[in-house]
Amino acid sequence: MIIVGLTGGIASGKSTVSRIIREHGIPLIDLDEIARTVVRKNSPTLKRLVIEFGPTILEADGTLNRAALGRLAFRKKESTRALNRITHSAIRRVMAWRLLCLWLTGCKRVVVDTPLLIEAGLYKWCAEVVIVWCDDKQQLKRMLLRDQAKGLTMDDAKARLNAQMPLAKKIPFADVVIDNSIDAAESSPPRLRAEVARVISRWRRESRRPMFVLLWLLCWLVPPVGLLWGLFVTWLRARKQAKRT
Repeated sequence: MIIVGLTGGIASGKSTVSRIIREHGIPLIDLDEIARTVVRKNSPTLKRLVIEFGPTILEADGTLNRAALGRLAFRKKESTRALNRITHSAIRRVMAWRLLCLWLTGCKRVVVDTPLLIEAGLYKWCAEVVIVWCDDKQQLKRMLLRDQAKGLTMDDAKARLNAQMPLAKKIPFADVVIDNSIDAAESSPPRLRAEVARVISRWRRESRRPMFVLLWLLCWLVPPVGLLWGLFVTWLRARKQAKRT
């Protein structure tokens, strides 16, 4: 099974690209979606967050107040690292289970969508890395347009942006860069749809090639071969990245 890593920055348009990929019928695991699941009310992960950041991150009904958590978690790097440390292990367990289920069903290709693909080192396990790009001014504009009604201030938006790895530094990790430099008010522009469709068309052509089908069958039917292939892909990724940097 080919794992494609999809990433970007906050408000870069990655969610729009994910939606387009799903519309084309490509299996996709959204780690943001999983992140919301693992911090549901009374979950072990949410309890650990309350211990770390205090009860002010909770709503009156005991659910997570994301804006309050964001203000505390993104104000300094130590707090951001604490947030990631608490949530990442829970997210990875769910992701691993979903990948296993897809592999058992004979899935040929799956997209893993996460903003922290590079920072968390998950890119090392991907056969292909796709990055959705726009400049930081557009990111700020989109964040405010999307979340200002929820109480997001300019200072909050800048803190969240500064807490993430700049998109410019992610580009060297990419096999494909999707340029989403569009107006913030345009939620799904034809140009972006066409660009994503071209990538998906290439994936489908590759999946029909005899050598691809043979290798997929071998990895699926003989798990040790699949494990060896996964290790080989990881080695190739590390070698390619070393050349780029």
